[in-house]
Amino acid sequence: MNVVGVVTEYNPFHNGHVYQLKKIKDLYPDSLIVIAMSGNFTQRGEISVINKWDKARIAVDFGVDVVLEIPFIFSNQSADIFSYAALKMLSEFKVDTLVFGSECNDKNVLLQAAKVQIDNPEFDDLVKFYIAKGENYPTSVSLAINELTNVSVSESNDLLAVSYIKEILRNNYSMDIVPIKRTNSFLDVVSDDVIVSATNIRFKARNNLDISKHLPLDSLNSINLFDLNKLFEFLRYKIISDKDNLVSYHLVSEGIHNRIYKALLVSNCYSELVDNIKSKRFTYNKVNRILMNILVGLSKEEAALYKNLEYVRVLGMSTYGREYFSKIKKDFSLPVIVKFESFGSSQIELRASMIYAILSSTDLRLDLKNIPYLKL
Repeated sequence: MNVVGVVTEYNPFHNGHVYQLKKIKDLYPDSLIVIAMSGNFTQRGEISVINKWDKARIAVDFGVDVVLEIPFIFSNQSADIFSYAALKMLSEFKVDTLVFGSECNDKNVLLQAAKVQIDNPEFDDLVKFYIAKGENYPTSVSLAINELTNVSVSESNDLLAVSYIKEILRNNYSMDIVPIKRTNSFLDVVSDDVIVSATNIRFKARNNLDISKHLPLDSLNSINLFDLNKLFEFLRYKIISDKDNLVSYHLVSEGIHNRIYKALLVSNCYSELVDNIKSKRFTYNKVNRILMNILVGLSKEEAALYKNLEYVRVLGMSTYGREYFSKIKKDFSLPVIVKFESFGSSQIELRASMIYAILSSTDLRLDLKNIPYLKL
């Protein structure tokens, strides 16, 4: 039996994800599928349009056996920190095969790009060199990889895949890697194919365009387009009330805190705020992550205190997943929980989930009272 792992966000769960799960079952017919999934906040600093409990239920209904939650403190982060938590969780569940979407679909290229970051002492210096020239961090990483290996890795899924592979190599996880060719562009918002990107679907949904052909009915019915004006008003309050304390929030460096405040004064909505803060050094994704940290109140002190994963939370399981969970639970090195328990970092997750509930007009108590979705 193969235990196949996938790192995902399902924002929202769409036909491309259905395709990926079917492809896994074609490749490994007797496999058990474990996913590490970002919850209500995603890696690019966005708020999920489907809450984590609905995402877990939909995933299990479409063939996933175990759904694990990547908490806010790790999901709203750079690719490397996001990947650290995801791969740590999957390793706890003895995943032996990691499957991921890839633009290049070339395992050797991705391995080269990962290995050079670990093995070549020139890599970090090159990244610093390009940053000093004014490039942002992701671009600097791509340029350094290309200079040292002559391979090009610049697309979003490939860069994430490289971060996954680095975690596997650094920790000697016993996982094979299997890329699956991505069938569409992450940035495309025009295509009307049956399979399009989650970005495309969110764009269309926000603009009242028909998205029904792009995702299963259950996913379509679970989308909750939270009020962006409410998000903007919350951030206005936080930034104004904490004007002299902004630098205490995670990822807010000296200088950017003044830029955030000045941008707020000339912005009329959330997208304008992001545009007015963004610079060549600070990408859209990083600005979004900074604003989500301010929204949730994640401080530098908390981020430093909880750098290591403290627990793993299960959000959903199939019957097959429950049997597997019972068989291996004696081997876990971290606490694996099926309902809310009070760890230091779980309090941050609770805070994030309650703020998400306010934005999406749902029950504040979901994280406290919900148990994993179990498919019988």
